[in-house]
Amino acid sequence: MAEPASELYEAVNLGFSGTTIVSGKGIGIVVATGKETALGTIAKLVTETKRVSGFATGIGRFSSFILRLVVITIALMFFANLIIKGGDVRVGEFFIFSIALAVSAIPEALPVVTTFSLSRGALRLAKHKVVVKRLSAIEDLGSIDVLCTDKTGTLTENRLTVAETYAADPHHALFLAALGSPQSSGKKDVNNAFDRALWDALDSEQQQQVNGFRQIAELPFTPERRRNTMLTAASDGTFTLIVRGAAETILPLCSGLAHHLQPEVENWIDQQGRQGRRVLALALREHADSTLHEEDEHDLRFLGLVSFVDPVKKSTADAVEKAKQLGVTIKILTGDGPDVAGAVAKTIGLVENENDVMTGSQLEERPAVEQLEAVERIAVFARVSPQQKYRIIQLLQQRYQVGFLGEGINDAPALKIANVALVVESASDIAREASDIMLLQKGLNVIVDGIKEGREVFANTTKYIKSTLASNFGNFYTIAVVSLFINFLPILPIQILLINLLSDFPMIAVATDSVDSEELQRPKSYDVKKIALVATLLGLVSTVFDFVFLGVFFHSGPQVLQTMWFLESILTELLFLFSIRTRGVFWKAKRPSTPILWLTVLAAIVTITLPFTHIGQTEFHFARPQAWAMAALFIIVILYFAASECVKLLIYRYLQREQKHYSAI
Repeated sequence: MAEPASELYEAVNLGFSGTTIVSGKGIGIVVATGKETALGTIAKLVTETKRVSGFATGIGRFSSFILRLVVITIALMFFANLIIKGGDVRVGEFFIFSIALAVSAIPEALPVVTTFSLSRGALRLAKHKVVVKRLSAIEDLGSIDVLCTDKTGTLTENRLTVAETYAADPHHALFLAALGSPQSSGKKDVNNAFDRALWDALDSEQQQQVNGFRQIAELPFTPERRRNTMLTAASDGTFTLIVRGAAETILPLCSGLAHHLQPEVENWIDQQGRQGRRVLALALREHADSTLHEEDEHDLRFLGLVSFVDPVKKSTADAVEKAKQLGVTIKILTGDGPDVAGAVAKTIGLVENENDVMTGSQLEERPAVEQLEAVERIAVFARVSPQQKYRIIQLLQQRYQVGFLGEGINDAPALKIANVALVVESASDIAREASDIMLLQKGLNVIVDGIKEGREVFANTTKYIKSTLASNFGNFYTIAVVSLFINFLPILPIQILLINLLSDFPMIAVATDSVDSEELQRPKSYDVKKIALVATLLGLVSTVFDFVFLGVFFHSGPQVLQTMWFLESILTELLFLFSIRTRGVFWKAKRPSTPILWLTVLAAIVTITLPFTHIGQTEFHFARPQAWAMAALFIIVILYFAASECVKLLIYRYLQREQKHYSAI
């Protein structure tokens, strides 16, 4: 008695909507309709699943953190001034000052930087045949820890080729195997993968010889027969019966197989199976006339075996190694058998043993706790259904950011739940609808390059966040505190807004910056605590030098203090960008992008020149700086840059030790 089918595809008594009946007749019973069908279940998973972008979540956390901090600080400063100074405070003027101060602290260029950075990334990916449907998916791609992918077409060529031939005369065996193809005699429109491979394995002379035969009749391949039989006629009028199919089906029909060859043949078949190859057995016999019946398939003469392989793409092994360097784990989710999937995984260096494969049914048999352990440990899953793909990704997402590459209707639920959904151009409509990124050129190397691109986008975005938070918050807190103890505004509202304008030009250009290789080695995510720690400590350095600056220029009068504070705020922020753009010593980092260099120089020239102009003195209320003041300014700015660089190196050294400690645990 046959065991009950555990999966829908194993049930031989079920027909699916859209199935084409090519022969015979029968009576069917409808067992499910609409959402209760297999297709309905897939559609239900797709519609009920909502994807949350990791990029949007991270930026949202930062925005709420900064907004709360600024609002609370401004409110406290406003009321503290009212309490301390009482009637001396000009409420209207101070209110405008508070608003301008709040604007200076908020990184208002963040949307511009992220949008420009993501758009630039999308343009670069497009040049590599990758189309991005959702811009934020580029940065999400850079944050993935696990990439789940199908095997066929992504890791392999999706093109069968003849691997080996077991026969007394291999060339003659291939010739007869191609002659037994049910395709047209011209072989111009061969669409069966096996027949295409056989035809390509022939030389031009053999191809011409095949065309010299006539195909008289055929018994086609069916899942039950597992073979096809072709009756051919030569030019001399002789008839030959060529039978091709699964070895376990063909061998029992052969009468001429020597006893000592049986173990050798079986060993050869097993060896090919362990390499993930498919085997086609060949047999023939002379036939008396032009009629063909299934009863004629007996007393065959064993001719040989042909194995086929779907070659692994040359770029796949390198892409797997590159993914390891980027800290990305690759997992294969395929509907193919365990032997084929395991062999491919071993070939590309994904597993050491081709037997380290788990089927979808084996995973489902495990308890929930063991399922989570299995999806983390196992790299190759074979014979997986759409629901099982969905479940595997769902389990992985409990601890990781997951990307998934699919193409069929069956992949739609898994695509919808994945943090980043990737499809190929030939994917089904429902799969493309659920996707974030479309690959016009199918290959693992394209995806890995996309991951690297996403991490560059992330690195440049965090450069802006750290730079603007450290610089703005350093000045923000200094001005807020100083306003409590002096009877004039330390800097005018219009000057605050001008600082924001001039310093944001090179900040926006950070989206074009080059990225150090160490920034690309690990999956990236917005860690609010770490970025806030870096920005706060470096902001304190800025605050300390602001007070030093205040001590130098306080007695020079309000207008001089305001002018020099304007100059110091912009120049320190421009220099600080060259420090924060790398975790190491600034002169060892990759060269900054050309837009950053030019815009920094331009902003610095405008900043230094403006107080000496008539417009600067009348419209922005600057005082003309004296020589000693400019000399003191440059000394303080250089000392600030040196101090910031030292503190930055200490911070990252501490964070690196902490990360190694937690990794060891």
